[in-house]
Amino acid sequence: MSQRKPYLPPRVSRQEFGSDYLKWMPGLESGTQEQPVSPQRKVEPDYNAVVNKDRRFVEVSDGFCKLVGYAREELLSMRYDDVTAPNTNDIPIVLGQLLRLGYLHGLWMLVSRDGTRILVRYHSWLRPDSCIEGHMEVVGAGY
Repeated sequence: MSQRKPYLPPRVSRQEFGSDYLKWMPGLESGTQEQPVSPQRKVEPDYNAVVNKDRRFVEVSDGFCKLVGYAREELLSMRYDDVTAPNTNDIPIVLGQLLRLGYLHGLWMLVSRDGTRILVRYHSWLRPDSCIEGHMEVVGAGY
């Protein structure tokens, strides 16, 4: 059985490394080091959606439209609930948590127009305009 990578990279603090921390993280002293990007944030830019607080689509990418099988105009008149698996009744709870925390990630089950269930890994955050932006990558389909 293969071992799975941990979902989040381990966090390292200065206290754990003491004075060796600056040697371990070159460029930290001068502040020139770029923030490391965790691999979980590298998602397909094709699958993006923005919803408002009422869970209505505000913006959708072409890739997301193709993924769920709806035209952009149709999606903009729909709610996020309409493309979510029918037995997922915790949408208000999850989105309420996102509004409180400002960021959320995990797995979600979408349903395309033809009824195919699509498992996606999502990363979503609260934008300054109070809309929720989500980026997704497909984990599996045909459930």
